[in-house]
Amino acid sequence: MSEPQGFGTGEGSTQRLPVVEPGTQPGTTTPSLDKRAPDTADASGSGRAGRFWSARRVPAGIVALLLLLLVGIFLYDIAAVRAGRSALGWRRDLARQLADRPVDDTWVLVGAGVAAALGLWLVLLALTPGLRRVLPMRRTHPDVRAGLHRKAAATALRDRAMEVPGVQSARVRMRRRRARVRALSHFRELDDVRADLDGVLDDAVRGLGLARPPTVSLRVARPGRKG
Repeated sequence: MSEPQGFGTGEGSTQRLPVVEPGTQPGTTTPSLDKRAPDTADASGSGRAGRFWSARRVPAGIVALLLLLLVGIFLYDIAAVRAGRSALGWRRDLARQLADRPVDDTWVLVGAGVAAALGLWLVLLALTPGLRRVLPMRRTHPDVRAGLHRKAAATALRDRAMEVPGVQSARVRMRRRRARVRALSHFRELDDVRADLDGVLDDAVRGLGLARPPTVSLRVARPGRKG
């Protein structure tokens, strides 16, 4: 028996057949298209990766609810006055207080200060990205963004530190620009443990793939005496 032709040039090798797209005439082939977007950022992490923006649903919801209640109360009072009823007592008192009190009155200044502080707080929330606990990672693809939580990054660094011989315990505090590592060594020389930890932690920080790798602040000490 003769082997079928066109399926390879050797034992175990196969040849990729042309793909015919729907609506194509028989006998014509469509060139394979790479659906992946062009990778403009190199693997070294030079792609620009900014911080993630927070939706801030809680502050927005609180402000929207307060404005809704305030506008609803005023609209109800205005509709009641238009219907021939008297205005609410608190609105008459408020209008009288605003008309009688001078601008430099203490309560007027306090109210203006509170309103200004709330306004600045809302402006600050609108202009800052938030999500400080999520560290942006390097963008190796222009259409993909990834982030790493601080706790996950700290756990990864702590686990790598615990692999160093002589380390009894390790504690890591992760920030945006700095990672503070505190390790306790119960044997080996502290200088040797510190040198090994420097190499291991530097490699671990690079392995996290962060857009802005934090600097490592390391301190190695002996455990305290019990009792």
